[in-house]
Amino acid sequence: MPRDIPPLAEVRRITEKKRDAWWTVMLVDPVATPLVRWTARHTRATPNQLTWGAFLVGLGSAACFAQGDWRWLLLGAVLYHVSFIFDCMDGKLARLTGTGSVFGAWLDFVFDRIRVLVCSVALMGGQYARTDDVLYLWLALAVASLDSLRYIDSLEIFKIRHGMRKQIKARMRAARKAENQAELAFMEDLLRENPEADLETDRDTVAPLEPVAPLEAMAADPAPLEAAVADPAPLEATAAQRRRPAVVDLHQEFRRRFPWWVRCRNFLLRHRIRAHLISGIEFQMGVFIIGPAVDAVVATTVVSGVLLLVFELAIIYKLLLSTRDFTRTINSFETPDRVPVTTSVNS
Repeated sequence: MPRDIPPLAEVRRITEKKRDAWWTVMLVDPVATPLVRWTARHTRATPNQLTWGAFLVGLGSAACFAQGDWRWLLLGAVLYHVSFIFDCMDGKLARLTGTGSVFGAWLDFVFDRIRVLVCSVALMGGQYARTDDVLYLWLALAVASLDSLRYIDSLEIFKIRHGMRKQIKARMRAARKAENQAELAFMEDLLRENPEADLETDRDTVAPLEPVAPLEAMAADPAPLEAAVADPAPLEATAAQRRRPAVVDLHQEFRRRFPWWVRCRNFLLRHRIRAHLISGIEFQMGVFIIGPAVDAVVATTVVSGVLLLVFELAIIYKLLLSTRDFTRTINSFETPDRVPVTTSVNS
């Protein structure tokens, strides 16, 4: 008996991420999402079973790579893409049916890393056996190292950003309690949720913050209160300002140096594509799909590795600039005559 599963459009809304790698958005989701709907309706498959399926198909891909011949390489590339489709389906099925688990997330991550390691050894080992060129052994080491570097770097950057946000929220919470200030938000979250916003022209979405005087200051100087009795509109505006969420921008310096990138990023987000165009996913696809399919393993591996490093260095540079914005924001709480936030969002 088929389960009651919503139409495909609703399944897309539930299962597809708000932003994802361009390879996933363009080449995986159009296939994976309908398959997930069919699987949820007509089978009792679980997300963990799909994770195991992706892993086993990935091992089949490695077995093909180990043969070394181009026809086997092409079959291995096809199987690797099928494996990645299954790998995307497990998370979609978990979101659609509400059957996700912490262990399933761990299993998915570990199997992904093992699949990359096994496939890199099989692919480069097969080419070494065919050509006796020791370069392939170094490429196997490079692929495994770059894949690990990418995910270790991503985890550490996440921890640093989380720590900066936590410190700012703690300082803002104390200031808000002392001065009856508004809630706190972060500019990057607002832009992620509303990629249509333009920081330079869309003033209805993001507007400069107007500092709000503390209640204690108004009590010390009754003039504003007397003016408010005569004309209550300014006081109402002040109350509205206090209800606006204060926005901290930890990427202000990066946006000032690269204003063109903001427009590029927003364009990509409108199409669900994240700005990190060469991530671990694209790196894997270049090495294990494009390279074997066109029989150019060395060239595509080198190009994919260089592009991955370039984007990783760009992210590290962005983090460096972000830490400077963080330091300025924290210091602004220590200086009474400075406003610790830069913008506010109109209600």
